[in-house]
Amino acid sequence: MRQYLDLCQRIIDQGTWVENERTGKRCLTVINADLTYDVANNQFPLITTRKSYWKAAIAEFLGYIRGYDNAADFRKLGTKTWDANANENLAWLNNPVRKGTDDMGRVYGVQGRSWRKPNGETVDQLRKIVNNLSKGIDDRGEILTFFNPGEIDLGCLRPCMHTHTFSLLGDTLYLTSYQRSCDVPLGLNFNQIQVFTFLALMAQITGKKPGQAYHKIINAHIYEDQLELMRDVQLKREPLPLPKLEINPDIKTLEDLETWVTMDDFKVIGYECHEAIKYPFSV
Repeated sequence: MRQYLDLCQRIIDQGTWVENERTGKRCLTVINADLTYDVANNQFPLITTRKSYWKAAIAEFLGYIRGYDNAADFRKLGTKTWDANANENLAWLNNPVRKGTDDMGRVYGVQGRSWRKPNGETVDQLRKIVNNLSKGIDDRGEILTFFNPGEIDLGCLRPCMHTHTFSLLGDTLYLTSYQRSCDVPLGLNFNQIQVFTFLALMAQITGKKPGQAYHKIINAHIYEDQLELMRDVQLKREPLPLPKLEINPDIKTLEDLETWVTMDDFKVIGYECHEAIKYPFSV
């Protein structure tokens, strides 16, 4: 929790104003931020200085694991996070490859589960990682990447948290996640939840012990219309103790995650927080 607040304060104190062409807004920006989450001791990094909607974050990542490319499928899981980018992003609406309402194109999980090779075949990156880790193999290339430079124009949004690298030391599994861009007031806690949960799930389905999750952000920013709420409201609040994440122990395979798992299989224990803050969202 303190890591998050320290980053917010750093952006306010040291950030540089940058014009953002996509949104038409200015961002107060810093380069390079490193966060660490203690998955081994189940210190779930849920923001307590405002209400955080953790179920939507886990639902979104479950959609990535399943390779979804349509906002309607994400809504069925319990999150509307892709509605705006699929249906309100003007550049995507004018893109001739868009298939219609709710289509997201070849983004995130599509790349992770069905990366296209030049010969037309596809690569299931996640399946390879699960297979290796389940056998105790770490080939120093247990990498899941959503960032495909050759298909950026085939999706509604470039991936922000784009690459996840798993490392195995003995029977302990670690995760390092890389993020090119982060809307800190709104998006960061989503991403923190997802990094933590991804390691916890992968450890569970591969029979390993979770260790630490490392989260590297390149461009961390606060939009100009979010600054006052962050500086004068959220940063004035005292953080509360971190809760724990409880995952259904019956989730044992990648196929389980692909089929029957729902948000009912996740519970947060001991979450206390301050009241919600309605930060503006930039499409």
